[in-house]
Order: sequence, then C-alpha cells, then structure tokens
Amino acid sequence: MTHTPAGRVLAGAYYPLLAALAVSCFVAMLYDRTLTLSTTLMTAIILFSAYFVTYFITDYLLGGFYPELSKTEGSSQRLADFVAYCLIYLVLLVIIGNVLPIDFTPIFFLMIYVVWIVYRGSEFLGIKENKRWKFTLIASAMLLFIPLIIEWFLKLIIL
Repeated sequence: MTHTPAGRVLAGAYYPLLAALAVSCFVAMLYDRTLTLSTTLMTAIILFSAYFVTYFITDYLLGGFYPELSKTEGSSQRLADFVAYCLIYLVLLVIIGNVLPIDFTPIFFLMIYVVWIVYRGSEFLGIKENKRWKFTLIASAMLLFIPLIIEWFLKLIIL
C-alpha cells in the first residue's frame, strides 16, 4: 500500500473542496433574491474558515489526546490523512446542502455517518481494540462540533 503525503491530500483534494464550498454559498443567490452579495460573501468566508481551521485543530487535539498517533512521521501523516478524509466527507455534504434550493434535512443526518468512518479509520490509525470506541466518540465529536462552534463564533462576530 502506497502512502500519499498529507500535504498532497490537502492540496489535491481538501483545499479545492473548501474553495468549492465557498463558491457553493453563492448558488443560493440564484433562487433566493433576498440574499445580498455582502451577506453571501461573509457566509462563504465563514464556512471556508470554519472547515479550514477545523482541520488543524482536530489534527492537533487528536495528536495530543492520543500521543501514539503522532510519535513517528508515518503515524503523524496517517492522522493528518484521516482527519482530511473525514472532513472531505463533511464538506461534500455541506456543499450539497448549499446547492439544493430547499432545506433537505436528510443530508445533515448523513453527517452522523462520520461516526462509522471514524470507527473504520481507527483501524487504519492502529488504535487498539479496547480504545477504539472511546477514540471514535472523541474524534467524531471533534469533527462534527468544532466546525459548528467556529461557524457560530464567526457569525457572532461578522454578521
């Protein structure tokens, strides 16, 4: 199995997806005439920033809570890849939610699927069986709630 460097995953997939996330905010202007350019631009910046910062915070916190995940360069890269891939899934769901002209609630229920992705990814990271569910709960909570907290905080400041 070949390993893709974390920087390549970020530059080749995650960052372009964040740009698509920001652009997807403007799609709502096509069907909702009450939105202004300035409000939509601020929303795009908020969402981009929330998911951009979430990657670094989650990678740092998981490395701190589970030092065995960042002992070597290889394990640190696996953790970075893991966080990036989980966030790619969440960002894709937000993009789909932004593009749809109606509030399609089932898309946000699909975010709960990240718990299964984290559980399966814990094997990739080498988490021991007895720590797997604890890791799954902590990592899932971080991946789901950190972007929401950052988004809420930025909306409080900017909007």
